[in-house]
Amino acid sequence: MQQLIYFFQKYKYFLYFLCLEFIAVALIINNHSFHKSKFVGSANAVTGGLLTKVNSVKEYANLKTENQQLLDENTRLKNKLAALQFTRDSLSGQQLKDSILYGQKFQYISGKIIDNSFARPYNFLTINRGKNHQISAEMAVVNARGIIGVTEQTSDSYARVRSILNKNSKINARFKNSTHYGTLEWNGEDYQTVQLTDIPRQAVFQIGDTIITDGKSEIFPEGILIGTVQSVPEKISALNTINVRLFNDMSSLGQVNIIRNFDKQEIQTLENQNE
Repeated sequence: MQQLIYFFQKYKYFLYFLCLEFIAVALIINNHSFHKSKFVGSANAVTGGLLTKVNSVKEYANLKTENQQLLDENTRLKNKLAALQFTRDSLSGQQLKDSILYGQKFQYISGKIIDNSFARPYNFLTINRGKNHQISAEMAVVNARGIIGVTEQTSDSYARVRSILNKNSKINARFKNSTHYGTLEWNGEDYQTVQLTDIPRQAVFQIGDTIITDGKSEIFPEGILIGTVQSVPEKISALNTINVRLFNDMSSLGQVNIIRNFDKQEIQTLENQNE
């Protein structure tokens, strides 16, 4: 307190001068329209700049919430699209009674990857969805860029996912521009490249062709993106193998969708009876 009093005593004439200057400037601005307009314009420019900066900071802080809202909206739209596709493909047939989405074959459930390995021969991921969210074994895990893996084990709140970067992973896949298909595997080398094996001799393909899921299993719907052809064999054989460059960066994964097939149990029961 004494230092504050000393400060005012030491600089009282300077502070008094500043006070008079402020009063003089205020009088000039209030009594002259030109000066007033200039002052208001400058004040608006400064205030506008500050508000823009503050708004940018607020938008950055809200990115997490907005991203979650976008993910939820995308999930809702995917569920609607799945229902519309079913209506288009089949106008009859009784669906599972426990399905809350009557007439829909696939349901998309949003989730997030909380643990991920990609540098081992047998890689797994962990997602924050489990039995409490109707997640079970052998459900597809994808994101906007393509496939990620298949659920393997579940607890109440979490699930373990077998990554496509796992030497035990085998997924049916085909060329987007034809019906020829093969088996998607991984040789354990490059985490950005997988292999499409058992491609028939008749298949016509070239570097850059898109590879998608073929829908011949009860896990992945047809048309989920995988990657592009990276290399073509020099000699075409009865069963070819090509390298596929993944659309996904498997070392950087976040939000995902888990896909539930309402017809899976019915298909498996029918196949078991045939066997």
